[in-house]
Amino acid sequence: MTDAAIIDLNRLRQHCAQCGLHTLCLPETMAKSDLERLDSLVKRRRPLERGGFLFRSGDPMSSLYVARDGAFKTSALGEDGSLQIIGFHLPGELIGLDALGDGEHRCDAEALGPASVCEIPFNDLSRLAGELPSLQRQLLRIIGRSVGRDQDHLEMMGRRHAAERVALFLYSLSERYLALGQSSREFTLAMSREDIASYLGMVIETVSRTFSKFQEDGLIAVRGRQLRILDAKRLSQLAHEPESMRMRG
Repeated sequence: MTDAAIIDLNRLRQHCAQCGLHTLCLPETMAKSDLERLDSLVKRRRPLERGGFLFRSGDPMSSLYVARDGAFKTSALGEDGSLQIIGFHLPGELIGLDALGDGEHRCDAEALGPASVCEIPFNDLSRLAGELPSLQRQLLRIIGRSVGRDQDHLEMMGRRHAAERVALFLYSLSERYLALGQSSREFTLAMSREDIASYLGMVIETVSRTFSKFQEDGLIAVRGRQLRILDAKRLSQLAHEPESMRMRG
């Protein structure tokens, strides 16, 4: 394979970064012909308004999606019949992996604001991944990160104290922005306080009080949905260290 047939990440991102596919496309290099095959699968710029759905629970799986602009939340009915938010998806992240098991979506995916996605037909993507080991490995990494976020959510829900839940949520969000090549210290919260409360199994008043307390303690600065992490070390300690260890310190 000649050098001319290889596309590096910078050129790759120029080619498809506008639809967020740099998170999906490749490890570090990809043959030009393979990139063109992948690129030919993508249906670009499916627009949605705030509250628009990519898919609903029970829909058959037809495609995977990459948020190009805007963010999404996924929600499902809880045991008591109430709707609970189970995930958030940032620009550049893959959406729709919940249906990989049985081919049917188990949640609703809703736009948090005006948004657009790149749509990749799953059967075509699966067939191409079988032919391209590099793409297959990248998809497995993406699935692994999705499983990791699910584990983070379970850990958040297992915390007794509101401060620990919110700290772990903000820390995890910071790490995700960093992985997407954006600032991990200053970002916009795409989701409302009500959305955060549902995701963390709390009431909105507790979430608001915890944000205010974090701000008073100098951990964060928040204005509306604009958030800046002022003390990442203390936030990490609050998120990850048991309360007994912090009290001994």
